[in-house]
Amino acid sequence: MTDSSRLLKVLVYSDDLTVRQTVKTALGRRPSPDVSDVDIFECATEPAVIAAVDKKPFDLIILDGEAAPAGGMGVCRQLKDEIFNCPPILVLVGRADDRWLATWSRADAVVAHPIDPRALVSGAVELLRQTSTTSQ
Repeated sequence: MTDSSRLLKVLVYSDDLTVRQTVKTALGRRPSPDVSDVDIFECATEPAVIAAVDKKPFDLIILDGEAAPAGGMGVCRQLKDEIFNCPPILVLVGRADDRWLATWSRADAVVAHPIDPRALVSGAVELLRQTSTTSQ
């Protein structure tokens, strides 16, 4: 169980507004009764992701592997290489067969496009649960 008084911070990166909106809608304000409310911070560019992660801690990062010009898998790999105790990262891949690429990027979870809201919420909630148990 998470500390219900702490707002969980989630960063969502995609150059596509529709993808960001789909993720926000799927997660909602509270994606599961056993996790705290989430505050979603959106980024449309890789420099914005790097700046945001440098400025404040996030409990979960969701990256669109199909974003351009910087894809989410490359950004994931960079964050995992450069951030001590990097928060968990969920990568959205172009197709289910691309999951193996997410292994290279060191993603903690993977969901394929088109985004299935149930799969997204399931993956995100599992990672948020892990985050909350390690931060207590």
